[in-house]
Amino acid sequence: MQESNIPVIIGAGQLVDHEADVDRHIEPLDMLTRVAASAGQDAGLDAKCLQKLDTIALVGIAGWHPDNSPDLVASKLGAHPARQFVTGTGGQVGITLLNFVASEIVKGESEFALVAGCNNLKVLMKAIGSGTQLSWTRGGTGVPLLVGGDEPGSSDLEGQYGLKQPPDIYPLFENAMRAKLGLSFEQHRQRMGNLFTRFTEVAADNTYAWFPTRRSADELTTVTKTNRMISFPYPKYLNAVLNTEQAAGVILCSVEKARALGIPEEKWVYWWGGAHSQEKAWWTSERPNFTECPSMKDTHISALANAGIEVPELDHFDFYSCFPVAVQMACEMLGIAVDDERGFTVTGGLPYAGGPASAYTLHSIAEMVHKLRENPGDKGLVTGNGWYLTKHSAAVLSSAPKESAPRDGLIAELPSMQMQTAAEVVDAAAEGSATIESYTVAYDREGKPVRGIVLGRTDAGSRFLANTPDSLEFLEAFVAQEQIGARGQLKVREGMSLFSA
Repeated sequence: MQESNIPVIIGAGQLVDHEADVDRHIEPLDMLTRVAASAGQDAGLDAKCLQKLDTIALVGIAGWHPDNSPDLVASKLGAHPARQFVTGTGGQVGITLLNFVASEIVKGESEFALVAGCNNLKVLMKAIGSGTQLSWTRGGTGVPLLVGGDEPGSSDLEGQYGLKQPPDIYPLFENAMRAKLGLSFEQHRQRMGNLFTRFTEVAADNTYAWFPTRRSADELTTVTKTNRMISFPYPKYLNAVLNTEQAAGVILCSVEKARALGIPEEKWVYWWGGAHSQEKAWWTSERPNFTECPSMKDTHISALANAGIEVPELDHFDFYSCFPVAVQMACEMLGIAVDDERGFTVTGGLPYAGGPASAYTLHSIAEMVHKLRENPGDKGLVTGNGWYLTKHSAAVLSSAPKESAPRDGLIAELPSMQMQTAAEVVDAAAEGSATIESYTVAYDREGKPVRGIVLGRTDAGSRFLANTPDSLEFLEAFVAQEQIGARGQLKVREGMSLFSA
């Protein structure tokens, strides 16, 4: 393969602003230009070199809606890129964008690109709460091309029953996984704590982590006033932290361009391949199986196949880690033990390093770049997950060159061909005897259970979605013992389904 078509990452930059407030913060445009400059400095490039960028690609940024954000960044850098791209929202888009730009280099459509993103949700949410209008830069000339879609993550029906946000929905997968593994509540609590305490150890040593604090397994999983239950079985410390002020970016180019720029080879990290896809059963309530993610398996296996390697050959991982089940699901789909000595994060994960909206995977890519440089010849897998184990992306990187051409895309013989993938449409009028497939209970800020949410099947085989009685007595008893496989009665009252024992 010609050097003009081999993609390498030559620079990586990150930023974290712990002290940001409505009256003093770094607006999105400045964040993006700062991490671009930082990535350039990491590569050994000066500001004049960045003016020659031919591609600027940005992840979707919550709360910032200029006409053309890549054009604004280009203007600040003094660049005139012919190609400008943006994405919608989702935890997978950073890797999807990396793979897209790398593929453009392979095709000869680009040779010098910036991929970046930021998150300003801490300030944005404070501004909304106080009624303050933020004066972030708007404008930009031209229209950037959209990479990927930007569809809603949950249905109107799901919203009616309380399935609106990640903390409401991921517990459905977690509880189903516990039951599949045959674990008691205590065994499951220990499993989650043991998994994520290792993440806190990595975050504690990460300069750019939002919460660089080591916590024991018991600290993470024991419910206290400061670690209140959010939705069963997740207390606060097991939830991704979205309200952060963070940014990250990487500079990609061809090997030929890297040589022309005089970048030392020890700084090069090669893109070996990637993939992305999404679940056919888009809505969570319609998933045929809550302990499998066919599209995740397709994506991860395809990325490895495109890179020409298998799981045992990987040295480092950064699995998308918004909640424990996201990591456990990745392990299940790849056949890796959850206590694998290689570990599953290079950042510290979304609850501890920070989960800056759609930009998290750019931080995992940046950290992976440094990890691979420190360990010449090593290989790393980074993955992304959008919405609710719905959209998936993966990329393989290495500090060693690849013998064959890298590629992006799904392989022909997909693992999902042997799995259930069709949607199980919810019967909103279902009544009668029914069995729980998964469930959760949401809590208020005082730590009291307030809403039970149940998914399951009627005896006739229909999928149902329902709430439980909302009395404190019922919910406390409901959450005190395993409910998966429990039988009950389903009734429709005033247009809403109610499940009771």
